[in-house]
Amino acid sequence: MSLDGNRSDLRLGGLGPAVVVVAAIVGIGAAIATLVIDGMACSATFWKSYLLAFMAASGIALGALFFVMLQHVTKAGWSVTVRRPAEAIAGNLQWLWVLFIPILILVWTGRGAILFEWCDLDYMHSDHVLSGKLGYLNATFWSIRSIVYLASWALLAAFYRRQSLAQDRDGDYRRTMTMQWWAPIGIIVYAITQTFASIDWVMALQPKWFSTMFGVYWFAVCCTGFYASIILLLIFLRSTGRGADVFTREHFHDLGKLLFAFGVVFWAYIGYSQYMLIWYANIPIETAWFAPRQLGPWTWVSWLLILGHFGLPFVLLVTRWTKRWRGTLGLIAAWMVLMFLVDVYWLVMPTVPEAALMHATSWDQLAQQAAQGTLPLGWNPSILNLTALVGALGLLVAGTFFFLGRAALSPTHDPRLSDAMAFENY
Repeated sequence: MSLDGNRSDLRLGGLGPAVVVVAAIVGIGAAIATLVIDGMACSATFWKSYLLAFMAASGIALGALFFVMLQHVTKAGWSVTVRRPAEAIAGNLQWLWVLFIPILILVWTGRGAILFEWCDLDYMHSDHVLSGKLGYLNATFWSIRSIVYLASWALLAAFYRRQSLAQDRDGDYRRTMTMQWWAPIGIIVYAITQTFASIDWVMALQPKWFSTMFGVYWFAVCCTGFYASIILLLIFLRSTGRGADVFTREHFHDLGKLLFAFGVVFWAYIGYSQYMLIWYANIPIETAWFAPRQLGPWTWVSWLLILGHFGLPFVLLVTRWTKRWRGTLGLIAAWMVLMFLVDVYWLVMPTVPEAALMHATSWDQLAQQAAQGTLPLGWNPSILNLTALVGALGLLVAGTFFFLGRAALSPTHDPRLSDAMAFENY
């Protein structure tokens, strides 16, 4: 079975350039506003906001890359028609590396300590725990690893998109076999690079802390952002009269199930497992990361994640019908995008008041200091957080519609296309 790739409802037409222009203007405008509001000072708040925005945008694209490779690993038939939008989202990894260049420059110019404590060599040498990590946490090795991560993702995203588009043109089923053959290798490369990137770019914000589960937690965060985003993207495409017979209720149902499985249940399982093990062991070097997230205003953010990222969506998505009604599923997906952003904010922004934790005589003392505002916890909501996020996400939307506009909205000659068109949930 094949589709006519020139069908008007499988092409964005003039909608594509229009969305690209609007999203790019919003993204670039918000980026400029971030610099202007910061007074071009490139303050600590600016860099934290910049990292927050980069991790959010790249997290959604990484979730898309995983989804694309997963479909080839499992030889899935149901997802063929929705794979092209996922390829478009993942395609942003071909240019997102550009946004990481300022962070590389920051580290290499000796100002990295404004964002990463490990860039302060005096601080690293002054502590016996940190001095033992200098072989890993140094500007040269860290930069090399970062370039490897970004290059790996860009190559994988480009490879799968290129093969998929080429199959549209020549209908060669062997391209499916090629993508399937490389998918297990790609998944392994993805797992390693995604894990170490989360360690290097987020966990290393507090270089003393470590968690063997953090990479898996970040993976769950990426899946949350992607599955919620692709649901919203497909709903938008359907609302413009595109893909009515290829993006069906059955596909929304399955995407809703994946959002429920990865973005709600798996996320909660990994988050609880990480917290429970650290709480039970009660080792100061491990609990120090969670301490500020349970003090002052961060307490309410933690509760928001527990209830908003797990409790509420679990109740809403556990039933079959909310996953089959696009209006309801769209509202839930929009909420999950918000929770994804809150989650990234919760990971990046808090700071560990090391001296206060070392000299505190009780938890009540820390809580009192937090309530009085004398304990530095990194709670400093700023308009920069919002403008940086809008900037990165605006560019992500522009990139997605740029890639979508250059091909049919669904693979047209995939050998499993008939499975996707006839797919039904039972």
